[in-house]
Amino acid sequence: MAAKSENGTELNLITGGTVFEGKLRTPGSIRIDGKIVGEIVATQNVSLGSAGDIDGNVSARNVTIGGKIKGTIVAQEKLVFESKAVVRGDIKAAKLVVDEGAVFDGRCVMAEAKPAGMPSHPKPDSQQTETK
Repeated sequence: MAAKSENGTELNLITGGTVFEGKLRTPGSIRIDGKIVGEIVATQNVSLGSAGDIDGNVSARNVTIGGKIKGTIVAQEKLVFESKAVVRGDIKAAKLVVDEGAVFDGRCVMAEAKPAGMPSHPKPDSQQTETK
């Protein structure tokens, strides 16, 4: 099910009791309260509700985890582990917020992250020119 959010981007919903297996890609955001077995790539945000369960990798601009996930998470901007989150896998994010009570078992890299399957944007050359 997809709906338009306030800013005009698509918001997809995977409700409780729903099980999805495969590779899921969206140009907008997705909220998951069911179970996903496979990869999720979102251009905007991924939100996993407290009853949600993901067995696979997640890549998005911002990721909020309230439920259980087993897999790698790549967040371009911000990754949030809510108090009931259980995360088993490696993470990469520019910013990380971990609420008290969250469980995390994996490696963490704090850096600007590029989501899988998204085109890369070359950074400007950072070499400085010497003047005499």
